[in-house]
Amino acid sequence: MIKLKKITTVLAVAGLALPGIAAATDGYFSHGYGMKAKGMGGAATAMADDAMGGANNPASMVFAGDRLDVGIDWFRPIRTAERSGSGGGFGPNGKADSGHNNFFIPEFGYNKLLNQNMSLGVTVYGNGGMNTEYPGGQTSPASCTGGANPSIAKTQNLLCGKADPGLGMNLQQLIIAPTLAYKVNQNNSFGISPLFGYQKFKAEGLNAFSGISSSPANLTDQGDDTASGWGVRVGWMGKVSNSVTLGAAYSSKISMSKFDRYKGLFADQGSFDIPENWSLGIAVQATPKVLLAADYQRINYGGIKAINDPSTQAGCTPNQPFGPGAGTACLGGSNGIGFGWGNVDVFKLGVEYKYTDKTTLRAGYNRTQNPIQSRDVTFNIIAPGIVQDMYTLGFTYALDNASEITMSYMHAAENSVSGSPNTAYFPVGGTDTIKMYQDSLGIAYGKHF
Repeated sequence: MIKLKKITTVLAVAGLALPGIAAATDGYFSHGYGMKAKGMGGAATAMADDAMGGANNPASMVFAGDRLDVGIDWFRPIRTAERSGSGGGFGPNGKADSGHNNFFIPEFGYNKLLNQNMSLGVTVYGNGGMNTEYPGGQTSPASCTGGANPSIAKTQNLLCGKADPGLGMNLQQLIIAPTLAYKVNQNNSFGISPLFGYQKFKAEGLNAFSGISSSPANLTDQGDDTASGWGVRVGWMGKVSNSVTLGAAYSSKISMSKFDRYKGLFADQGSFDIPENWSLGIAVQATPKVLLAADYQRINYGGIKAINDPSTQAGCTPNQPFGPGAGTACLGGSNGIGFGWGNVDVFKLGVEYKYTDKTTLRAGYNRTQNPIQSRDVTFNIIAPGIVQDMYTLGFTYALDNASEITMSYMHAAENSVSGSPNTAYFPVGGTDTIKMYQDSLGIAYGKHF
């Protein structure tokens, strides 16, 4: 027991030191947690083959046994934003590709059987994806204040803010999930994971919106701010026959402290909680060599004002050229302007084939709803979580009787959304378009004791 406490403490401390995370696939959740799940389209609610149960289904850990899993995913999202037709073709039109396209996302989990019916472990994983970095000086030939003026155009970004340091935002979320699982009988288990959330955020180049901010001094360019909070995930897993396993998991909203430096951006004075989500899963051993898995996941972005409130929120009275805007519906207000993301339904399908005694092959498909409507495209230039169709491959190779290497690959097909800016808040006209596609390649080492 003392040894387990030492290990979980080390893992938790290491987790807090993880580098930045950007994983925008199912909204800003990852398409899967754990390299095996990632190779199967993210399907994992009814699976128990690694120590990532704190991210998927806590009840699975008692079936997973004594394990250590450590991995890293190279994630590459390619994002483009464009405005055309602004000001009758003479407005601040332009196109920019987001920089900072390569991210390395670590993951790990540890699990220990306390006895044949109980396990204790920890899973560390990340969310993120509101990460963009558009260079300034991309609008031409007109300035945002009107008229053709190429020299002024070079000093502004796509959202008419300052060209230097550019336009974008960065959201990183780390979640540490200590996990207790218990078998109530041979085939059924329940689990619980207290969730500690830590997040870091910064925004740049949004100063053109100071006139509709309740606190312009805390809208943009304030450097990194951090927040932390707590939630809980619970789960059930049941082997209903020799070939069929079912699973269910629910995660509460993780209530976070506020981003005080950005209380003029996020609704409710800088509040940015992590949304509740739940999933149902089934795994079927179709033949001795073939396993099929499917998950349905619901992510309730609608429960978070800063994410869900529309960018066309009525009731904000712009106060140009100097803020603050009046009313609770403005940026940072109790019912303030948000990104307009809706709840999403996610369907995950995976197949696993035991090719040899040492090699297991995987493939999968993940289909998610696009949370962004055309009305909100302009605000989501800095947060384009719009991909819908993801295709995955993976394999595990046994190094010996106790250790293995797992790899996975994911490609998210390009998707785009177009819409007109809300001229009440951003009077430039034209049509804004955001595009994104993604690739990721990951490797993990697993060892069972």
